Amino acid sequence: MFQLIHKDKSSKARLGKLVTAHGEVNTPVFMPVGTQGTVKAISNSELEDCGAEIILGNAYHLYLRPGLDIIKKADGLHKFMGWSHPILTDSGGYQVFSLAKLRKLSNDGAEFSSHIDGSKHFLTPEKVIDIQQALGSDIMMTFDECVHYPAARDYVEQSLELTTKWARRTKEYFEKSQVGCKQLLFGIVQGSTYLDLRKKAVEDLLKIGFDGYAIGGVSVGESNTLINEIAAYTASLLPENKARYLMGLGTPPDMLEAIAEGLDMFDCVVPTRNGRNGQAFTFAGDLQLRNAGYKEDFRPIEEGCACYACKTHTRAYIRHLFNTEELLGLRLVSLHNIHFYVKLIGLCREAIRQDRFLKFKGDFVNSYNK
Repeated sequence: MFQLIHKDKSSKARLGKLVTAHGEVNTPVFMPVGTQGTVKAISNSELEDCGAEIILGNAYHLYLRPGLDIIKKADGLHKFMGWSHPILTDSGGYQVFSLAKLRKLSNDGAEFSSHIDGSKHFLTPEKVIDIQQALGSDIMMTFDECVHYPAARDYVEQSLELTTKWARRTKEYFEKSQVGCKQLLFGIVQGSTYLDLRKKAVEDLLKIGFDGYAIGGVSVGESNTLINEIAAYTASLLPENKARYLMGLGTPPDMLEAIAEGLDMFDCVVPTRNGRNGQAFTFAGDLQLRNAGYKEDFRPIEEGCACYACKTHTRAYIRHLFNTEELLGLRLVSLHNIHFYVKLIGLCREAIRQDRFLKFKGDFVNSYNK
């Protein structure tokens, strides 16, 4: 259940609270990505120290490995991975259409060959719910087709029709199969770059009715300008009393732009993926700590940062770790980046509470891009 708490007077940004079976989530919120039951290189206690309230897992990957039998025997994903806070699971639709070696779509579902071993699988909207119920996630996503960019309009129209049919079947099955602990179900708005199709998708999903609504099919190759246009337009069509989730959005300025348009939830692999390659995010922009300029730089990644990496180590030491291929280096930068993302969104919430989000956004972007 989503509760709208406050709307910023300087923008469309808003404060909310998402109530789940494993706790409350304050929005706007950034969700670290734990695709395979772990946020890469980061322990659960470190995530808690960073202030992460919810993480994301992926039904496709967990279905293939370790498999549902093992997770069921562990009594669900929370206990399997030792995480007691909320979890959102993506349905795996994006992975089926991007990772699978071979795939074939029909009204019934998607047949695909595993990217791991080539084994054949068939996912239906109903099976995707079964998988996510076995995982025990707090928020489940409907099964959809994520269309690549660019895509011809006639293909997007056919894809959207199929995704809407799957969404309707998902909701019907979800209502019949809910037992015990209440899980939330979010619908996914597709439509590629065609705004009228995005509008149609929203109208159809609202008729079906979901606990929240996600904007999918963005950040798949479009320009930032186009991503922002799609996100802002689609957000304006979504109901105020439901959570709004922009899937897979990456950089800090992008998130603040989306928050200004009324989006509530974000996930992205950027903080950990880029962190493993030495890129650190700071309020003054990003740093590539592999560079020679940091060889004798004995400052922390960011002055005043309270994360373990910044309190304990220097840029010079972290550069040394990367140059000697020591795993601690990628852990430290990934940890700092998660801390930065969570702190940034926390500051966004405070700015919204004080009706000064637009100024906060402008000041941050100016400092970040200079």
